[in-house]
Amino acid sequence: MSPEKRIDYRIITEIIEPGSRVLDLGCGDGELLEFLAQRKQISGQGIEIDEANISTCIARGVNVIQGDVDEGLEDYMDYSFDYVILNQTLQVVKKPDVVLKEMVRVGKKGVVGFPNFAHWQVRAQLFFKGTMPKTAQLPYEWYNTPNIHLLTIKDFERFCQEHNIEILQRYFISGNRLIPSGLFPNLFAEMAIYLIKSSDSGAK
Repeated sequence: MSPEKRIDYRIITEIIEPGSRVLDLGCGDGELLEFLAQRKQISGQGIEIDEANISTCIARGVNVIQGDVDEGLEDYMDYSFDYVILNQTLQVVKKPDVVLKEMVRVGKKGVVGFPNFAHWQVRAQLFFKGTMPKTAQLPYEWYNTPNIHLLTIKDFERFCQEHNIEILQRYFISGNRLIPSGLFPNLFAEMAIYLIKSSDSGAK
């Protein structure tokens, strides 16, 4: 799917201010950073652990370093980026609590996107079939899934409340469209994107 057709990319692009300094954690092949550079003229950097993805980033002209985000971001000063992005990565890291706290320390704002494991299709498959669910957002078998921390919209919001993370904006996605926040998103949203910041920060 081209970047223009990915609703998560479109939402993130709307969030990011032109000319911002952006750090993308687990940036994959660099497609999102390249898209943001083209659309918003950002100054971007990615952190990625997979060597094949790093090679693709370099071929795209994306500034990337090899690193494990689970090890923290101690090399980065507080609020050294305008935005830190963690898109479709939260559920695959080993220490999501550490990663979230670090991203709102290093970034004035954070953008987090993740699949919602409380979506009604996931619930129905588990209830009626008795097997681990598979959906368009979660296409893996139980034995080869990279998802090691299954979370829901309620889980994420509770975490933010308990760890002094302020939620600035919420976006709930079903298929390739946004759904209203009042439409029981924990049940009907397949994916969520949040704009967050540290409640303890003076960053604006």
